[in-house]
Parts: sequence; C-alpha cells; structure tokens
Amino acid sequence: MGTVSISLSSDFARAVPEMAVSWEAARVPQPALLVLNEPLAKELGLDPAWLRSDGLPFLVGNEAPGVAQAYAGHQFGGYSPRLGDGRALLLGELTHADGHLRDLHLKGSGRTPFARGGDGLAAVGPMLREYVLSEAMHALGIPTTRSLAVVATGAVVHRETPLPGAVLARVASSHLRVGSFQYARNTGDPDLLRRLADHAIARHYPGSTYLELFEQVVAAQAALVAQWMLVGFIHGVMNTDNMTISGETIDYGPCAFMEAYDPATVYSSIDHRGRYAYGNQPIIAEWNLARLAEALLPLFADDEDRAVSLAVEALRTFEGQFERAWLDGLQAKLGGAGDVQLVKDLLALMHANHVDFTSFFHRLSAAARGDAEPARSLFLDLAGIDDWIGRWRALAPDADAMDRVNPVYVPRNHLVEEALAAGSAGDLGPLERLLEAVTAPYGERPGLEYFAAPAPQDFSATYQTFCGT
Repeated sequence: MGTVSISLSSDFARAVPEMAVSWEAARVPQPALLVLNEPLAKELGLDPAWLRSDGLPFLVGNEAPGVAQAYAGHQFGGYSPRLGDGRALLLGELTHADGHLRDLHLKGSGRTPFARGGDGLAAVGPMLREYVLSEAMHALGIPTTRSLAVVATGAVVHRETPLPGAVLARVASSHLRVGSFQYARNTGDPDLLRRLADHAIARHYPGSTYLELFEQVVAAQAALVAQWMLVGFIHGVMNTDNMTISGETIDYGPCAFMEAYDPATVYSSIDHRGRYAYGNQPIIAEWNLARLAEALLPLFADDEDRAVSLAVEALRTFEGQFERAWLDGLQAKLGGAGDVQLVKDLLALMHANHVDFTSFFHRLSAAARGDAEPARSLFLDLAGIDDWIGRWRALAPDADAMDRVNPVYVPRNHLVEEALAAGSAGDLGPLERLLEAVTAPYGERPGLEYFAAPAPQDFSATYQTFCGT
C-alpha cells in the first residue's frame, strides 16, 4: 500500500532524557493482527487500512527505536527504587483529533534494561484482556488508557504453560506515574524533579504551580476511584507505579469487575492479604498520593516544614472529594432519590444477600417504573428489600436517568475468560461479540442477553486473575 510517513514527537525524552533509555523492540518477523481499534486509529490520524497491512511492523515497534521509561514504585507497600518499562516501549507522541498529545506505547515488545530478569514478553490472553477492559472502561466514561491494537508475534511465551505471544499498542494521555516522581526524587537531582514536574504541568495542567499540580492529581484520582467503585471495578494492583498523574486508569493486569457486592472482594492471585480489595481502593489511592506528596516536597516550599504543611493540607481534601463523588454517583444510580442512610441500608442489604452489583442497579429502574420483581428476585431477604424499595420509591426516582448511568453490559469475568481462551486458540469470534456488548454498555439490546447475565455461582467462587508476567 506504499510508504506512510508518521510523525511521532518525543516530548518526554527531550524533557527528562535521564529517564528515557533509547531501545529497540524485539524483532517480529511475521506479525499477525488480532484486533484493531479503527475509530481510535482515525482519531490519531492513522489509516486503519495501512495499519492492517504494511503498518504491522509499526504496531510492534520494528520501524524505529522507542524509549524505555524509568520509574520507581511502592509495590504492595514495599519500595523499589528502580522499576521502569521492563517489557514496554514508548514509541513517541501523536496528536489526537482533540488537539492534545497521546503517548503510543507498547507492551510485550521485549526485554529492556529495566527487565529485572523478566523475559520482556506478553501473551495473547493478557493483552486481549487489556484491550477489552480498557475499551469497556472508555465506553463507561471512565478515564483510561486505551488500546489501539493487539498483534500476535508468533513467539512462544513461557508462563505456567507455553502460550502464544502478542504485543499491545496502548494509547494514553501520558505514562507519567506517581512512580515517575518517586524515581526523580530518589536521584537527589532537584533539577530533574523540577523538569519532570514542568513536563507534567505542560502536558496535563497548564499554568499550574507545583502545589496546584499536586492538588489537581488529588482531585483527578478522587474522581477516578469513585468512578471505579460505582461500576464495581477492582484494579487489583494499585502500586504507585500504576497510578497516573493524568487521572487515567492504567495497567489492566489482575483487574476484574465485582460480581456479588462485597467490599472485601479480591480477585488478584498475588494480593494475598487483600491490600487492593474493592473496598480498600480509596484508602490505597490516598496512600499513593501521600507518596507523590513526599516526592514533590522540595517544589512546594524552600522550608521543609512549610512544604509538609502545604502537602498535608492538600492531601486532606482527598477523602471529602472522594466521598462526594461516590455519594453523588450512588444517588445518580438511584435516580436522584436517596440520602446517605438509604444508600448505607441498600449496600448492607446487598452485601448480606450476595447480590450481583451490576444486575441489581440495572434492574432497579424497572422498580422505579412500578415493577419491583426483577430487582427483588435477587434477594433472599424479601421483607428487607421490599421495605427499602418502598422508602426509595417514595422519593420519586427518575427511571430514565437511572438507565443512563447504570450499565447493562460490563466485561463480566466469565465472559472475559471465555473470550481470552478462544482468542488464544485462534478464535476471535467470542472477543468480537463481547466487545460489541461492552463498548455500548447502556440500554438493553436484543440478542445480547447472555452478556447481561451474572456468572455461574461455581465460577465466581474460585475465580482469580493474574498479572501476565
């Protein structure tokens, strides 16, 4: 189809060259496209037809070197001073249709100097998981990195069993993380820390002071985690290197959507103590932001006591901002009808009755229209839910408004696993049908009933997710 010229900028590498190691992706002699996000490609000024053919070497990083980004991070509470892109590369930045830059980044593109003994590769299943989950989150209106493509490499990736290899092409407002600032602070170079902060401000919060940068990250993360909670999303690995400065969801490793409502829900196979359980996510987000504050302290004020005071004051706003966003969101899910006590009573009932989170809120709009049976049938304590529905209906909930915020289709765990197993075996049909459902999550559509049904009980009881490395 001829040569296509793509202009990739290198703002990150120019701003902080000390944190950008030039590197080449592993060669992929015969890349095979598994899935391409054509609408996103067009928004980035890329020709989908070219990407599907001559552009495949570009999608796996074989056209030009990229950079592996340095960052540090607290992983399950323990600090690692040097993490970085062990199996990933930033190819550069593209201009989106909205006029703002987007990173084009690869996962599974081979070992880098940050690989720490890993093989640098990724398997088809985890990369398809990130594609499905990130595009579902985007459709739900939740800030997220996005997936441009998954390309099979033909390589064999050794995990518990040999698996087919793949590279994910990921798009983000940036890949600046809390861990990026921890790394810069740990170098002891105040100029590097300042340049990194200047780069973050220019990219995400133009005109901000350094303190305002921190305040805006606090606000963005409070809003983001509330949105996760409102759809039952569990990130699974909320390390500081997986928290973005932009406020986007990043790194869909051992993530999942909660089924029966339970704040203690953990699906991640590596989260043995439940640190990143569904109900802990706000607390962990605040903890991570405290680590960002520590990294930024020298930029807040010359006097350390003054800097600490400013940081603490800004961090204290997180809890209130999260609580407002969470309660406002729950009231919206209830059609604008519900005070704090009504919300607490509902969540207690759902927990005690092991009620499917997504199904209940979707079915509740029928109760607002006069038919309570679809929602109440999910409960064993019928007297309890009947009393609650009566109190709630007295507040005149707006059923149409509920339908606009309560999804029918989310990437339910059993559906994701079905699609990934089939995709890894070469059958992309289940993945395509799942994407059809979850990328238009609101409002029932004929023929998609299978994608709205909860998981079988025996599946949910033992389900675990894995990080893919």
